[in-house]
Amino acid sequence: MTGLKIAFVPIDNRPVCYTLAQQIAEIDKNLELFLPPRDMLGDLTKTADIDGIIGWLQKLDKVDKIVVSLDTVAYGGLIPSRRSEDTFEQIEERMKKFKSILLQNSAKVYAFSSIMRISNNNINEEEKEYWNLYGTKIFQYSYNVHKNAPETQVETDVPLEILQDYLKTRKRNFDVNMMYLEWAKEGVFDTLVFSKDDCAQYGLNVAEAQALEQCIKENNLKALVKTGADEIPLSLLCRAIAEGREIKIFPAFTQSGFVDRISKYEDVTVYDSVRGQIELAGANIVNSENEADIVLVINNFKEEQGELVMGVDVEGFAGKLELPEKPYIIADILNANGADNNFVEQFLHSEINWDKFLGYAGWNTTGNTLGSVLCCAIVKYLAQSVDLEAFKKVQAVRFLDDWAYQANVRKKLKSVLKEPDTDRLKSEMQNFETILGSKFKMDLKNTSYSYPWHRFFEVEVTL
Repeated sequence: MTGLKIAFVPIDNRPVCYTLAQQIAEIDKNLELFLPPRDMLGDLTKTADIDGIIGWLQKLDKVDKIVVSLDTVAYGGLIPSRRSEDTFEQIEERMKKFKSILLQNSAKVYAFSSIMRISNNNINEEEKEYWNLYGTKIFQYSYNVHKNAPETQVETDVPLEILQDYLKTRKRNFDVNMMYLEWAKEGVFDTLVFSKDDCAQYGLNVAEAQALEQCIKENNLKALVKTGADEIPLSLLCRAIAEGREIKIFPAFTQSGFVDRISKYEDVTVYDSVRGQIELAGANIVNSENEADIVLVINNFKEEQGELVMGVDVEGFAGKLELPEKPYIIADILNANGADNNFVEQFLHSEINWDKFLGYAGWNTTGNTLGSVLCCAIVKYLAQSVDLEAFKKVQAVRFLDDWAYQANVRKKLKSVLKEPDTDRLKSEMQNFETILGSKFKMDLKNTSYSYPWHRFFEVEVTL
C-alpha cells in the first residue's frame, strides 16, 4: 500500500462529503488523496462546475484508483440530480467524455450513482419547487403505483403537468443508471454502487432498484444496490484501500435482541445494514470476537430509533460499557442524527487505548454512521505509518459534531433562534470543547464553527 494514490470526487462540498475524506486520508502517511478544488463542487443551491471537475481529472497525474460520485459529473451533484433540467442526451454526451478519461487513466474505478429519492414530506429545500405543495402526495402516488402494480390504476390530485415533469425526471435518471450498467458490461468499473436513499417499503425508487438488481444479476456485473447515500463514497474509498487485504469484523450490539428492527430512512434491518456496510467497505463479517481482527461496537435501539431534533426521544444506553480487548470501532445508531448521551458519557469516562480505538461516529442515518466510521477505522488499521494526531483530529471533529452539536446544541439553538448564529454556536460548544480537550489531551479552545449550507442541519468544525 506504500504510496497509494487515489482521486476522489465527492457528492458535494459538505464537510462530511469533502473534508472528512481528507481528514481520514491524513491518518495514513503513505496515502495520497486528490480532490478537486472545493469551490468546484455544488452545494444546496449551486451546481458543481462539471467542466472544471472533468478538466481537473484529465490533468491529474496518474493515480492508482478513482473514487467518483457519478451524480457530480452527470448532474452537478446529488441535489441537482433531482432538479436538473438537462435531457438524457445532454448528460449522455458529457458522460461519454468522462468515460474516455477514465479509460485513458487505466486506474481502477469505484463509482456510485443515486436512485432518485422520494421524500415523504412537503419540504422543497432539496427538491423541485413544487415539492412544498405536492411532496407527500407524490410520495403516496409512487407508493401506491408500486404496491398495486400492475392491477390498479392509481388516482391522484397532483396536477398532471407536475406529475408528468416528476415522472420525466425519474425516467431520465433511471435511463442514466441503465447507461452505467452498459459501462459495467464493458468493464469500466471495478465496483459500481447504486444507492437507495430515504426508502420506504414501496415506491417508484424501490421498483427501479429492483430492476437494476435484476439487470446486475442477469449479466453478472460488478455492481450492487445499497441502502444509503452520503457515506457511500467513503465506503468505496475504504474498499479501494482495503483491496487485497482480508479484514474480519465482528459486530457486537448493545441490544442484541433487537437487530431485526429497521432504522429511520432505511428499508433493511439493522443487522443487514451493518453486514452490507462491512461488505461494501471491503471487509468480511464474522460470527465471534475470537475470529475477528476488529470489533464493531453498535449502540443500537430497541423498538424505534430516536430522532432528537424531531422530538423522538428513546431510552439511552443503560448497560455497563465494556470495551473490547481487540481493536474496536463504535457506531452510535441509537438516534438518527445525534449521539446517545448516556453511551458517550460512559465512553468518555473509560480509559481510551489509542492503539486499539479505531473511531466513533453518530452521524445522521445508520448507513451514514456505519460507512463513515468503517472508513476511518480500516484506514487506521491498515496504515503502515499512522499519524495519531490526524486520527485524534478526526475523532475530535466527530464528537464535537455528532455528540456536542447534533445531540445537544442543535436542538437548543433551534428552539431560540430563527437563523443560524456562529457566535452563539461557539458559546454553546465551549463546555464540550473543554471535556473533549481534557480527554483527548488536545487544545480545542480555538476550534471554530460555520454553517456551510446556512441551515441548522449541518455544521463545519474546524480545529
